[in-house]
Amino acid sequence: MSALMWITVVSLAAWCWLLLCQGFFWRTDVRLPPRREPDAWPSVCVVVPARDEAAVLPASLPSLLAQDYPGRAEVVLVDDGSTDGTGELARELSRRHGGLPLTVGSPGEPPAGWTGKLWAVRHGIGLARARDPEYLLLTDADIAHAPDSLRALVAAAGAGGFDVVSQMARLRVASLWERLVVPAFVYFFAQLYPFRRIGRRGSRTAAAAGGCVLLRADMAERARIPDAIRHAVIDDVALARAVKGVGGHVWLGLAERVDSVRPYPRLHDLWRMVSRSAYAQLRHNPLLLLGTVAGLALVYLVPPAALVAGAAGGSVATAVLGALAWAVMAGTYVPMLRYYGQPLRLAPLLPFTALLYLLMTVDSAVQHYRGRGAAWKGRTYARPGAVPDEG
Repeated sequence: MSALMWITVVSLAAWCWLLLCQGFFWRTDVRLPPRREPDAWPSVCVVVPARDEAAVLPASLPSLLAQDYPGRAEVVLVDDGSTDGTGELARELSRRHGGLPLTVGSPGEPPAGWTGKLWAVRHGIGLARARDPEYLLLTDADIAHAPDSLRALVAAAGAGGFDVVSQMARLRVASLWERLVVPAFVYFFAQLYPFRRIGRRGSRTAAAAGGCVLLRADMAERARIPDAIRHAVIDDVALARAVKGVGGHVWLGLAERVDSVRPYPRLHDLWRMVSRSAYAQLRHNPLLLLGTVAGLALVYLVPPAALVAGAAGGSVATAVLGALAWAVMAGTYVPMLRYYGQPLRLAPLLPFTALLYLLMTVDSAVQHYRGRGAAWKGRTYARPGAVPDEG
């Protein structure tokens, strides 16, 4: 057997393992668990960190203000040093639409050791605690919620005994690049953090989706959220780990009517979204970077390369093995394409999208070593605990 055939065999074996042994990550049926409405609805405070979000607030904030929630609920929007009138626009939207009470706060500049977003979240939670809520809903400024979203989250948390109930908002898929890259983004995330394992008691797998996180207020204090994760760039995963670290129960699944309204029309926009935190996901470790690049190449790039090389070189076995691995890969991607309402002809293009993600990850590392590092709304963090740069 040639070296390429051996490598292709390993790639096919990897796909068989991913198909059957990685928590059935490719399935998209993990939705809000069965729920029953409580006799008395607990109080909730919605915390929205917002920095220069005037472009998306008109499509998102009214959906929060219009929540059909039987208990006491209010919204706290933290205007984190915006220069586009985000805070005043939020007040105007509240006056125009009515609904849940809205408080707009401003935290000032974050101290050293804090990411800007988590400093804003800390300020928002501080304002919320004055209302003594039983739950906190942490949601991003670009997330639009169906009218019963808060009601469904709270009912699911109470029925399942969850300390965190998080939904991965459905991202926009309107432009060509969004259709190519966005479903794969969620697919890769689920591959790293299989949703079924996250919700299993005793499982060490922990993750959440920052756009929609319902958190018990007493668990936030117990897990020291957000102080314990103040330097985390990937704050949603860090939050879930902190909660599980003190014995909490976390659930994460795909959303049905919680949607991101932020557009990513160009490849450049999507590239920045991924590369800003990809190397942080690898803990800024060069060895993990090398292993990730090698793993992506083995799993996603070898199958089509083996098919082409085997066909061109007359090695039928290599071509067949490559085709089988590619077919399994594409088959696992089909449910995510269906979830996003995309044509199934995009499934065989997953190796190309994986190559893009490989390059984004490498670029993230390059930017880190150039001193730029991760970024959130104009702030960059060259290393954990670094002082924010307002570039």
